[in-house]
Formats: sequence, structure tokens, C-alpha cells
Amino acid sequence: MNNPMTLNEAPAGATEPSLATPAFSPLYQQIKGLILQSLQAREWKPGESIPSEMELATRYRVSQGTVRKAIDELASEHLLIRKQGKGTFVATHAEHQVQYRFLKLVPDQGDLNTEGPAQRHIVDCKRLRATAEIARALALRSGDTVLQVRRVLSFANVPTILEDLWLPGAPFKGLTAERLSGYNGPMYALFETEFGVRMVRADEKIRAVLPDKTQRELLHLSTHTPLLSVERIAYTYNDTPMELRRGFYRTDTHHYHNALN
Repeated sequence: MNNPMTLNEAPAGATEPSLATPAFSPLYQQIKGLILQSLQAREWKPGESIPSEMELATRYRVSQGTVRKAIDELASEHLLIRKQGKGTFVATHAEHQVQYRFLKLVPDQGDLNTEGPAQRHIVDCKRLRATAEIARALALRSGDTVLQVRRVLSFANVPTILEDLWLPGAPFKGLTAERLSGYNGPMYALFETEFGVRMVRADEKIRAVLPDKTQRELLHLSTHTPLLSVERIAYTYNDTPMELRRGFYRTDTHHYHNALN
């Protein structure tokens, strides 16, 4: 296998590599970057184990402690998952503990695990040309093809979330309403298993709004029932935007919960 190292090899007897140019980031951050390159290249796919710390230390010619620190940081960012006695695995949205990482709306009583999975209804799924606003959010050109999806999530048969999504057309070629409706797991798990796109982080903007006519009809609301509007841009590796999502949340039986550290 070709070695993707960008660090110089260490001289005999050294435990850390010497650098050809001055380094302005700690060595473990450079190793973290190399591991991220392998994740982005899908050398290790979601759900698969990565090499051991000792193997990675040999590969990158650094100490095992340096590798461990890089992996610790990737694990804290939910990109890798440590499993006691089994090793370290690429995080996947199919994992139970990761499924709700990007869904912050929780029931007032209990939690998402006790409430059970949402019932999903795909209202629309179509390809169209990106407006200037959508293109800017997804780092595309105006007029590029995007996939627009509208769906309703219900809990206990009560329509609770209305979502509009825009995805760049090329990476999601072949995605249809039928494939979305027929997939039982989280949408982000579908993206990573069938299209090779893993969402690793997101930025959100939240505000309170009054629903328009379409939103009232799809969520069974009265005219003056407020909604929580959550606009999200989700990114894959290398901070590449892969999704613009606008969600409208009912909060009469749910609330938005985010743990800050």
C-alpha cells in the first residue's frame, strides 16, 4: 500500500520525524490530518476498523502516544469511535449512539430512544437548478444541478418536523424519493453507505417564525402557532458543504436541546 505520509522519515533511533519546513502545528495535529486524508479517501469506510495505534505509529514514523492523541481528538469530534477490547472504528450514522447527533429536538417527556424512530413521509424529491442563494450555501455555481427534498417527520403519528433539503446533484446522482422512502435507517447513514458522503459537522442558525400556508397544512397547525426554524449547512471532510437543510419544528410537545462543552 502506498504510504500517504507527508512528513519526513525519522533518522535511525528517533521517535519523532524531523520536518523539512518549520511546523506551525503540533505533531499530533499533523498526524490527525493524515488520518483525515485516509478517511476522506475512504481507505477506511464508515463502520470499519482502522489500524491499531502501533501500526499507525509505524506507518507515520511517530510515537504511539502521538497517534493516540490524534485519535483521541478525532474521537471527541465523533469521527472515530473507540470500542473497548475491539479497537477503533470509523464513526457511522448507522451507529445507535450517533444516529441522533444532528437531531436536537427531543420530547418533553422521555427521550428519542424511548419515543422511537420518527415516521417519515417524502413529500417531494426533484432535481432543479440552484438559485444564487442555494449555490452560495453549497459552494456551487448558480444554475448547477441540485436535488431538493421535502419530507415530514412524525412522532406518535403527529407531524412534528417539516424539512427542506438541497443536495449537490453530482454526488447524489441516482437518489430518488423511492430510495429515500425505502431506507429504514437515518438519512445520513444512507448518504454514507450508498453515496460515499459522510456528514462530519454542521453549522446551524435558529429563529422563531410563524408558519406559512404550506407549513400549516403539512404540520396540521393553526395560523398563529409558532415554529422553530433551524437552518443547517452540513459538511463532509475538508469542510466541503454537502447539504443545506431548513427544518421547521413544532415545540408544543418537544424542545430543542443542545449540550454545550
